[in-house]
Amino acid sequence: MQKSLLFSLIVPVYNRPDEVADLLDSLAAQSDKGFELILVEDGSTIPCSAIAGQYAGKVDIRYFMRPNEGRSIARNYGMEQAGGDYFVFVDSDCILPPDYFESLRRCIDTTGADCFGGPDAAHPSFTDTQKAINFAMTSFLTTGGIRGGKVQMEKFVPRTFNMGFARRVWEHTGGFREMFSEDIDMSTRIRQSGYSPLLLRDVKVFHKRRGNLAKFWRQVHVFGMSRITLQLLYPGSMKAVHWMPALFTVGAAALILLGIFVSPWWLLPLGMYLAALWISAMASTGSLKIGSMAVGASMVQLLGYGTGFIRAYVWKILMRHGRDEAQEIAMRKGK
Repeated sequence: MQKSLLFSLIVPVYNRPDEVADLLDSLAAQSDKGFELILVEDGSTIPCSAIAGQYAGKVDIRYFMRPNEGRSIARNYGMEQAGGDYFVFVDSDCILPPDYFESLRRCIDTTGADCFGGPDAAHPSFTDTQKAINFAMTSFLTTGGIRGGKVQMEKFVPRTFNMGFARRVWEHTGGFREMFSEDIDMSTRIRQSGYSPLLLRDVKVFHKRRGNLAKFWRQVHVFGMSRITLQLLYPGSMKAVHWMPALFTVGAAALILLGIFVSPWWLLPLGMYLAALWISAMASTGSLKIGSMAVGASMVQLLGYGTGFIRAYVWKILMRHGRDEAQEIAMRKGK
């Protein structure tokens, strides 16, 4: 292994000191110490500077306080300060397994990857709601599996909850642009620059995600809207799989109306799908309670994304209100 290879872990944080403590605790336990942590406080009103100070002797940590300009600007600033050969990105609500950097180093030695991403999972310490949401975001039955599962329906797109690339990629491509789904935009520009992002299945993180379904709905609703923005930025990038939550939303509404006004038998396909979700979630989580909660979380994931997609498609494409926004984003160089 290339023990001299240094990783710079870059983490933007906004008002999440408790989550940062869990992240730092997992970093202190890493079997491979060949990394530095660049922690960029994005104008938080509840800073994590005191917690960062507690880990100064356990983790090679560099802490920066910045005005609130957004997570992309914070990540770009972190890259400017970093000294590593590779830049690695996780969210502040992630926990890393003890062998994360050891596995990453081994995979890079084996594959020579210059851009990569990894999957996420639920940690045993997570709440039942977080475990249910994790199922919704990773199950192939909800299209979540395309983000790093065993079956992929599109080219792999690394996401910033577990993503990285070599310094030379940044020097060639530039940094993140301040927008929703900035990681998809970044991954697209990296691929267009001639690099090939790889899925490193052995390099996983534990991702807490949202703490309740209301916040989860808002998050996935924005994801659905941002997919339309990405289509305007990169014409032809939208694939059939991106339509699936919207089609499910329309189809589910139609089946419910037919079931109410025509015949209850129209509800059978929807019921069979919900049953499949329930069985899969129980098998995955080993819990009747979490499996049942996961059905609700999956509906939030599909309907939240689907309604956001439909809303933005009508407004930005059919009514042509999205072109100015796309042009404005395209002018941002990600520096």
